[in-house]
Amino acid sequence: MEYSRQVQVFGILVFELLSEALGLKSDYLESMDCAKGQQILSHYYRPCPQPQLTMGIKFEKLISNDIFKSVQHRVLANRHKSSRVSVECFFTLGLHPTTKVYGPVKELLSKDNSPVYRETSLKEFVTYYHNKGFDENSALSHFKLQHVAEIST
Repeated sequence: MEYSRQVQVFGILVFELLSEALGLKSDYLESMDCAKGQQILSHYYRPCPQPQLTMGIKFEKLISNDIFKSVQHRVLANRHKSSRVSVECFFTLGLHPTTKVYGPVKELLSKDNSPVYRETSLKEFVTYYHNKGFDENSALSHFKLQHVAEIST
């Protein structure tokens, strides 16, 4: 429980820094409930004799209107002879019922910086994310506005 509390404190600090980096008041992202939900996962990886045969997996990008970039990553299979454990923490409202709609922060938009993504509810985003399956395409591309998709192709 103490670990979770400390991660929460750290997360609030990170959201304050991200808010300031966007030119917003330091409590902006926290006031949007970005630090409200927390999910801590841990994984146990046994040694894998053929790690090259395994596969791995991949809302800041949406609300920052592509100012912040999400890192695509995957977990590599354990090549070592001993087991390893990883612990991840995600700030997510996915487990909290909310009817809030999220989209690019209005204060970041202008004539020269039009929205890249449409607004969406957390429920719609999470449902799409879980139903799309794992591939190399980001779930976020589904929420890109049409005029932006046409320009980039």
